[in-house]
Amino acid sequence: MTLDTNLTPTSPTAVVLLSGGLDSTTVLAIALDQGFDIVALSFLYGQNHRHEIEHAQAIATQAGIKDHCIVNIDLSQFGQSALTTDLKVPKHDHVSEIGYDIPITYVPARNTIFLSYALALAEVRQATDIFIGVNALDYSGYPDCRPEFIAAFGELANLATKINTVSAADLSDVKTTIHAPLINMTKAEIIKEGLRLNVQYQMTTSCYDPVSNDLACGRCDACLLRLQGFAVNDLSDPIQYAE
Repeated sequence: MTLDTNLTPTSPTAVVLLSGGLDSTTVLAIALDQGFDIVALSFLYGQNHRHEIEHAQAIATQAGIKDHCIVNIDLSQFGQSALTTDLKVPKHDHVSEIGYDIPITYVPARNTIFLSYALALAEVRQATDIFIGVNALDYSGYPDCRPEFIAAFGELANLATKINTVSAADLSDVKTTIHAPLINMTKAEIIKEGLRLNVQYQMTTSCYDPVSNDLACGRCDACLLRLQGFAVNDLSDPIQYAE
């Protein structure tokens, strides 16, 4: 994944939510491939696996992104998530053991909050495109990863900001688009697309409960889904696992 240095000053700008994970890094590559000038947006939101921000910074730098905003908020104050409290992250021995109930790793309203910040940043940067790496197939059942949620937020976005509601003739046709290019892809399909776009997956992190910054647990939902995606492509995951 490299920055297209042939982009002209008139290239459209897009805000890309970048966590440092496999999905968001693939989305970054997709947005670059589509010719967008990128503003990356990452969050320190009280997550226990905060090392992901270091990965996001390295990925943005490697891709040549010069505008990378890191927002510090604290969703741990609300509790109820294993990602922001001392609740135990669920572990399994096989991907087939992942249930269909919304797991304790769900962070209440996280994507709604993230997209709201992205919408504000997009307006300031005069961007009408926002990219997010949500997925509704190989995922943990989070309600804010569904197509219905993305469609609803897209409608909200076009009612919520000055740039979308001002009546001046030169702005009357401005519409904000929420792009979720991975929404109907399996993890294997996401990885295949990322490899086509030269994504360096060894730079990414997915684990909810890493043993260290460079050692994934191998048994949380995120690790198991990621490992399955590489296995379906007959590939070994390039990151390191404890198990």
